Amino acid sequence: MMREVADGHEAPIVIVGAGAAGLAAAIHAGGAGVPVVVLESTGDGGRKILISGGGRCNVLPQAIEPNRFVSEGPAHVVRHLLRSWPLAEQHRFFEEEVGVPLALEAESRKYFPASNRARDVRDGLVALARRRGVTFRTGARVVALAPAGGGWSLTLAGGDRVDARAVVMATGGCSVPQTGSDGAGLDLLRGLGLHVRPLYAALTPLTATPAVHAGLSGVSLSVTLRVAGTKASATGGFLFTHRGYSGPAVLDVSHHAVRAAAAGRPQPILVQWSPMDDAAWHVALQGGDSPVMSRLRATLPERLAQQLVADAGLAADQRIATLRREHRQALVERLCRYPLPWTGDEGFRKAEVTGGGVALDDVDPRTMECRRHAGLFLCGELLDAFGPIGGHNFAWAWATGRLAGRGTLRDVERIPITTG
Repeated sequence: MMREVADGHEAPIVIVGAGAAGLAAAIHAGGAGVPVVVLESTGDGGRKILISGGGRCNVLPQAIEPNRFVSEGPAHVVRHLLRSWPLAEQHRFFEEEVGVPLALEAESRKYFPASNRARDVRDGLVALARRRGVTFRTGARVVALAPAGGGWSLTLAGGDRVDARAVVMATGGCSVPQTGSDGAGLDLLRGLGLHVRPLYAALTPLTATPAVHAGLSGVSLSVTLRVAGTKASATGGFLFTHRGYSGPAVLDVSHHAVRAAAAGRPQPILVQWSPMDDAAWHVALQGGDSPVMSRLRATLPERLAQQLVADAGLAADQRIATLRREHRQALVERLCRYPLPWTGDEGFRKAEVTGGGVALDDVDPRTMECRRHAGLFLCGELLDAFGPIGGHNFAWAWATGRLAGRGTLRDVERIPITTG
């Protein structure tokens, strides 16, 4: 009953989930004189914050790019939500209110905590929420959610009931389920009649069976990937793995492969291995009598260069002077439009985010309140939108969580208070 989660008799605002969006919601609902309780299924919360950025936490991108977000919802709604909390204000919030100085990593265009410790971000957010009077209850898994007496009733695993004047669902999607994001919150929302678009793994490594490039495992470089038949492309890091391909560029186009595989259709992804285009390579591969490999080594990792020369049917000691036109063309084709031989993906297990989710049409973009159910607010990854890697999805979580937290306070006096 309510005394289990709050000292007073008032039913609280309940935040379900203590991830990035849930913590932002709790902070912005707290401090207004209304009890706020966070229910978190794991033992601590914020686990995706802890593992993000290789344990450093890429808190924010240097610039928001709404046009790179993927959603079946209206593009103008995505833009509005992202811009509802300008990056400069978010930056100030982390430095001045959370107490975590940020440092820009110019090469990746991301802000990290100056300490390079993701734990400082998670712990700083939790501490700020507590300073604003927010109560946390960990190990509290919500298994049922229903309107009750003008407010909401939540049932926890084990049978405890929590009454709420308003509920913010911030349970995440299905990516990296060991962090607590196992899709259970989306199941609850389906049960309430919300439109949940089909879910799929996004920002996830791709695999190849057989692993034709296993011998290149560990080789990394910057490439440009183009998704055939679309305008989609990505430029950035690329990493060969034992099972396939990873790195920022791969992750940013992976959803095209994942969705194509689910639909049973082919989806070629073409690799340009260096900034040099066809014309530049044709020039580089003519004139003089140096080995072809020496020209490639100047731009590409040795092992990759050897693989591309072999794929083009050339001898390892092929020289420029004896390179026939058709062989040069075959090599340039592989250098600029190499068909990545992917056959699958690593799925939700290694996905950074979840594609699909609750349709944006189901929420009021001013408050994140569900249009179907008063007093129910949604934020973060469980919504149908995700952005590229590099802090964009945290920016989405912070902004939508803030709107949801603030939204719960708009009608506080109107929502009847129930007690357990």
